[in-house]
Amino acid sequence: MALDPEDLYEVDSDVPDLGGAVLLHYFDGFMDAGSAGRLVVEQLLNSSEHRVIARFDVDRLIDYRSRRPAMTYSIDHWDAYDAPELVVRLLHDADGVPFLLLTGPEPDHDWERFCAAVRGLVERWDVRLTTGFHGIPMGAPHTRPLGVTAHATRNELVGEHRPLPNRMQVPGSIAGLLEFRFGEWGHDASGFAAHVPHYLEESTYPSAALNLLGAVAAATGLNLPDGELRKASHEAEAEIARQVAGSEKVAEVVRALEQQYDTFMEASGKESLLAESVEHMPTAEELGNEFERFLAEQNGGDAPER
Repeated sequence: MALDPEDLYEVDSDVPDLGGAVLLHYFDGFMDAGSAGRLVVEQLLNSSEHRVIARFDVDRLIDYRSRRPAMTYSIDHWDAYDAPELVVRLLHDADGVPFLLLTGPEPDHDWERFCAAVRGLVERWDVRLTTGFHGIPMGAPHTRPLGVTAHATRNELVGEHRPLPNRMQVPGSIAGLLEFRFGEWGHDASGFAAHVPHYLEESTYPSAALNLLGAVAAATGLNLPDGELRKASHEAEAEIARQVAGSEKVAEVVRALEQQYDTFMEASGKESLLAESVEHMPTAEELGNEFERFLAEQNGGDAPER
């Protein structure tokens, strides 16, 4: 028996005319190297007033035992429960243009039904473009330009981003399925993946988020402030440079990555490194114990055992 997708969500009774708006989406649980996508979400929410206008039924979509929500225990009682939320928020850019942001945990169940539910909201509000974003690890040094990989339901939506020349199979995600289904349904949809040095993928890397925000802004035409991200990026790059300078072995590894990057770029005649060049770069394992200690210092913890 087919279930009604509209049963998956509730919509606020006071939603303004959103004809021609953009819907951005980011889901926790899928790959997000450098927390690039999460940082973009935080930047968007911190730079604009917002309110929830649609709420999904997480009890139907989330497997709590695979991703247990946090609870706070205080002395002799349970004090708080961090309930997961999968919601659509209404925001405005710096010019007052409204746009939508769908965020929350990636659904564990009913992917097709969820996609149909999002389609219902897109058609209900006359959304013109749906765009997702996240970070991916890249075999490149942080001292060289890092780009963004783009994909979309129409070639025109990719813009000036260089497409990948090959075909591959990767683990599925709800963001990928949304874009795929929207293409079948005749709706414009796109996605962006910021490149993150693979030795920083477990850290928070604002520079990648800054690139990601810029790509989203260019694709959607939204005026999205980046002040907080830009400041965080400068601070993070300075801290990474300080820690690299403090270890000659780490510096040697970075120089090796730079040399391989420069050699590849010179040979290929490209202006930025794309995902298909990962095979030409050192793997994460090749960074060795020194980079493990480097990451541990960044995260304030102990280096992992090998």
